Amino acid sequence: MKRVLTVQDISCLGKCSLTIALPVISALGVETVILPTAVLSTHTMFKNFTCKDLSDQIDPIVSHWKSENVKFDAIYTGYLGTPGQIDQMKALFKEFRGEDTIVFVDPVMADNGKLYPAFDMDYVKKNAELCAAADIIVPNITEAALMTGMEYREQYDEEYIKTMIGKLTEFGAKITVLTGVSLEEGKTGVMGYDRENDEYYVYQNKRVDAVYHGTGDLFSSTCVGEIMKGRSWKDAMRIAADHTAHTIEVTLKNPEKPWYGVDFEATMPELIAAE
Repeated sequence: MKRVLTVQDISCLGKCSLTIALPVISALGVETVILPTAVLSTHTMFKNFTCKDLSDQIDPIVSHWKSENVKFDAIYTGYLGTPGQIDQMKALFKEFRGEDTIVFVDPVMADNGKLYPAFDMDYVKKNAELCAAADIIVPNITEAALMTGMEYREQYDEEYIKTMIGKLTEFGAKITVLTGVSLEEGKTGVMGYDRENDEYYVYQNKRVDAVYHGTGDLFSSTCVGEIMKGRSWKDAMRIAADHTAHTIEVTLKNPEKPWYGVDFEATMPELIAAE
């Protein structure tokens, strides 16, 4: 059985970060080890949430794993709250990166043209450094624009996306994938580039007109699980894009009208059955 280490926060209520990554990757038949970066009472869309930074726990945990000779087939990072934690992740990659270990980085820090609250351009620079240490990166267009210094655009063409991917590829990752890419009216998806094979990949599915917290985490977690199951990166991105869109559609039909996260629990059986 493959083993994945995923490093991100625990939002106790909110369906995001580790509360999505752990069940999704595990359900795909992959052992999932967690390294929490912080514990929040809820995710940050709630008011008056509590937050306990766990930076001081990361190094002792890593040291214990090293003493136990723990190995990982993949390391997947999501939301990291501080520049110091990014430095800790770079050190962790060096400690646990075996010959066949895949390092998958989702540089969660921005969306819709804006950085998340409490982040600044120093944090952006640190995320670019983290992406440089990865095998696969999956930024959205806002995150990519910030890291590359390109202008953020809501209206763009394929050339703009290819230029952005080219600048991201210069960081050093083998596979660069931009998420939330819309190249046709009414559609969205991904565009990726395989640096070693000089190959682009585009996948577009129907755009669902709804925004929910945690959909990026669902996409990335599904990708990681599928890659560990032996899928190619292109197939993993396609499956993850379709599964995320389907989960949003199912959530929209929920009469309780959940607002703080997608009903990924409802679609999990379909994802497993597709295996």
